[in-house]
Amino acid sequence: MKYPLIVLLFFVLPALTFAQAGSDRLKQLKTYEDSLKSLGYKIVNKREENERKNANYTFIRTLVSALKINDSFHYGFDSVKSVTILNSPDSKFRLITWHVAEDDGGFRFYGAIQMNTPGPLKLYPLEDYSPLQKNPEDSVLSNRKWYGARYYKIIPVTTSVTPYYVILGWKGNSAKSTKKVIDVLSFKNDQPQFGLPVFMGNGKTRNRVVFEYTSQATMALRQADDAPDMIVFDHLSPSQPSLKGKYEYYGPDMTYSGYRLKQGVWIFEDNLDLKNLADPHDAIPYVDPKKQAAIDAASAARSTHQY
Repeated sequence: MKYPLIVLLFFVLPALTFAQAGSDRLKQLKTYEDSLKSLGYKIVNKREENERKNANYTFIRTLVSALKINDSFHYGFDSVKSVTILNSPDSKFRLITWHVAEDDGGFRFYGAIQMNTPGPLKLYPLEDYSPLQKNPEDSVLSNRKWYGARYYKIIPVTTSVTPYYVILGWKGNSAKSTKKVIDVLSFKNDQPQFGLPVFMGNGKTRNRVVFEYTSQATMALRQADDAPDMIVFDHLSPSQPSLKGKYEYYGPDMTYSGYRLKQGVWIFEDNLDLKNLADPHDAIPYVDPKKQAAIDAASAARSTHQY
């Protein structure tokens, strides 16, 4: 059966227009990705702290502009290595987090939660409130008073009365010590909330769990491979009993602990029998930005003279 030309155009033209719109969005996102990649390099490698911070401010504005493009949720920004982007297993949201090194050895964290919604961008900025958090394990926080971290794992918990997500993160801290955190993200009245009293052990219930140890060591913290209801980690101890409470002298003591999920809460377990517990996400050591810039310059010089 033959159809008049006008009928064919009625079906074909809208499809071509839609495809062209998708192609244009993809080009826009790629352009933004290139800009973010360049800015991210500056955030990590610029010698002066104010240069890193200025690059970061431009990075934030550029990222928000990119995320405003329709369907940006499904764009990975894979070449932007200065940020970590995690999609929740149920695809309801994604976490975008990164950090800026400070000259004194500290870190400032930045991030956003992008919701997977049709139409206009739904984005929650994350504002690092860490310096003012005196008792972070006891606090329930909003995205405006965030206990900043760079997250590397999302674990959904659906067995609780209120479903939530456990998030594992690297927090850095100073030239002397490093922190990691087990936190909780949930949504209350359509607003993100961090912290929930679901970690039980050692005579205390915690809203989040914070670990601190010497920056000269590495600490494994991850979901168990063979038991998704377990979070396992190196047990930390001071190098000498007299240094108890001075966390810049703490490190793994070759024993392992964990939290096991039971009826929506996590119960502490000690002296676990674990072997080959490794965590590649701990490989983010403190590096003096000035030393890093010198290393990068030397590397670039070597590359120039290679044939």
